[in-house]
Amino acid sequence: MRILMISATFPYPPTLGGTQIRTFYLLKHLSQSHEVTLVTQRLPEVTDDDVATLATYVTKLVCFPRPTTADLQPGLPGKVSRFAHFLATGTPPSTTYLHSAAMQQWIDEWVEEGHCDTITCEHSVNEVFVRPSYRQRVSKVVVDIHSSLYGTLVNQLQTGTAEKPLRDRLNLPLLRRYERRYAQKFTDLVITTEEDRQFFAAIAGHRPLHVVPNGVDLVQFPYRPADPGGHSLVFVGAMDYIANVDTAKFLAQEILPPLRQRYPDATLYLVGNKPTVEVQALENLPGVVVTGRVPSVAEYLHLATVCVVPMRIGFGIKNKTLEAMAAGVPVVASDRGLEGLAVDQPQRALRANSVEEYVGAIGQLFEQLDLRTTLSVRGRELIEATFTWERAGQAYEAVLSS
Repeated sequence: MRILMISATFPYPPTLGGTQIRTFYLLKHLSQSHEVTLVTQRLPEVTDDDVATLATYVTKLVCFPRPTTADLQPGLPGKVSRFAHFLATGTPPSTTYLHSAAMQQWIDEWVEEGHCDTITCEHSVNEVFVRPSYRQRVSKVVVDIHSSLYGTLVNQLQTGTAEKPLRDRLNLPLLRRYERRYAQKFTDLVITTEEDRQFFAAIAGHRPLHVVPNGVDLVQFPYRPADPGGHSLVFVGAMDYIANVDTAKFLAQEILPPLRQRYPDATLYLVGNKPTVEVQALENLPGVVVTGRVPSVAEYLHLATVCVVPMRIGFGIKNKTLEAMAAGVPVVASDRGLEGLAVDQPQRALRANSVEEYVGAIGQLFEQLDLRTTLSVRGRELIEATFTWERAGQAYEAVLSS
């Protein structure tokens, strides 16, 4: 196959966030047997070495500069204008700002000139580059949704984590309409869990929905050589992503203080790229360390007694949970943090959804070496058996070639 992959997110290095990781490993697998052309956008922090390295994994790499928000109208008039545009076009501002006329023209010409057999849209926000007419030019036009704007907003309103509930309630039906509309442009939709399939069934209509879970690079996340003991916690993720920011604050402000009453030396490491001002401020709290970008996430996982994933919002399977289990770190997580994972029978992680449950589960693991060992071994076995990028790549390839 000749595959055109569209990703406004530059997917290298594959350590900066879920979108980069999933896109990179899927294109890496597809490139082994197919001609893959990747069209993407480059932020200023993307280096020439990053571009050169990524180019070695694809047949053709085309980069455009990422549009900036500098030209957006500021203040209340700008917000009103963007909301009016949302009402008129049906496409939210969080998606339209990624659109580039030059990138659109290149994609149009590439498709019209017959250079590809299949198109994949890596993350739903890239749907702005896909025209309905493409379905007449290629055999498959697939959207790998990664995350649902509508689903995330539903999460926030249900959990009380929405920053502006009134605004978000106004946006909710608009986003549902938007996702139903963009889904019609594609021949197939890809999600990461069975839970997502149930959520998207009404939105997808008659379009096929395929589950392709995430995976783990077992070389990058080896099983840890020893249990470090102690009372350290780790949470990993891109620290400028709203779901991770909410989780970091919840962990540092709500879970850690009562835990430190029982374990005064308990320390929480918030590990991830681009910590926001809110996340950086958490370091002023007792026992909180904000690392920013680190050379090796696996090293921080190996040093932690427990990995905590108390996600309240966010969509799909969580790379951070998979990577911790691959590294042999016992996990305590919410239902959302464990989405798509069979961890209860046999027990492979501890489930918690309230502050009291988190403190109790973490305390169990701090005090019970045998339980930590059991979860560590079983977690790694689950990843090796089910959640590798080779398996995910094979499943994705099957969708594109069916």
